[in-house]
Amino acid sequence: MRKILVTGALGQIGSELTTELRRIYGANNVVASGRRLKEGHEKLIESGPFEIVDITNGKELHEMVKKHNINTIINLAAILSAVGEKYPEECWNINMNGLYNVLEVAREENCMVFTPSSIAAFGPTTPPDNTPQDTIQRPTTMYGVTKVAGELLCDYYFKKFGVDTRGVRFPGLISYETLPGGGTTDYAVHIYYDALKNKRYTSFIAKGTMMDMMYMPDALDAIIQLMEADPSKLIHRNAFNVTAMSFDPEMIAGSIRKFIPEFELEYDVDPVRQAIADSWPNSLDDSAAREEWGWDPKYDLNGMTKDMLEKLKIKLGL
Repeated sequence: MRKILVTGALGQIGSELTTELRRIYGANNVVASGRRLKEGHEKLIESGPFEIVDITNGKELHEMVKKHNINTIINLAAILSAVGEKYPEECWNINMNGLYNVLEVAREENCMVFTPSSIAAFGPTTPPDNTPQDTIQRPTTMYGVTKVAGELLCDYYFKKFGVDTRGVRFPGLISYETLPGGGTTDYAVHIYYDALKNKRYTSFIAKGTMMDMMYMPDALDAIIQLMEADPSKLIHRNAFNVTAMSFDPEMIAGSIRKFIPEFELEYDVDPVRQAIADSWPNSLDDSAAREEWGWDPKYDLNGMTKDMLEKLKIKLGL
């Protein structure tokens, strides 16, 4: 039986993943954790065990893992790209020192560890189109640096200590449930809210900027499928490219106009986030994930847009 700890459980991925894991494995078998309580997450916090845990405190983390007999850690606690450029020291501390503590606890308590990487692990010298699984990684953001280092550290703990580490390189993630927390791809979530409420959106990402994206239900499936995959078939383990679609702001606006014909898109480009976006791939080759553990996303752009707008109408009471 899995006894799962989700760190960063009140974040964009964690809040939805925790609910899904509790549905699959049982509420009492999934411990959610975060550095602090957040308003709006009362239902999740009350639906199963919840702990206040700071992963940069290794002793505190270790005590909590032992308390709940945890055997699987899903480490989602992280500072994202745009916020990481404002606070690089904190980004390094949480993303790297926190991950080190997670891996040390996993080594001592024989836990599996899932830690997501990101398309931010690539950089401007990476081949931008159909980016290979194994290629040059020279990121230009602190977030990207921590993701490359995290991939390597997880590989090290698997090879050196036999810790069962696994991970994927997520593209931008889009969800109607939880707003994102300071990433470069956040525009692709906010655009749907503004389309419904205002029939217009001002993008901080420039026209023609292609980026890989994924709808949250597919992201949750990727985590669970990789967790349950046969370890003997995993070659890349901690850095699988995964993707579902690639688009620029004009393409997502065109998809929205299929449902809201009067929608208007404007631009006010943020140079910081645009520079980050320009350093990332346009599209990823995810054939390794497909071959090694059967990755197969369900949503394309129009399918996601239809579902997002339907769900957001209900959420926003429109």
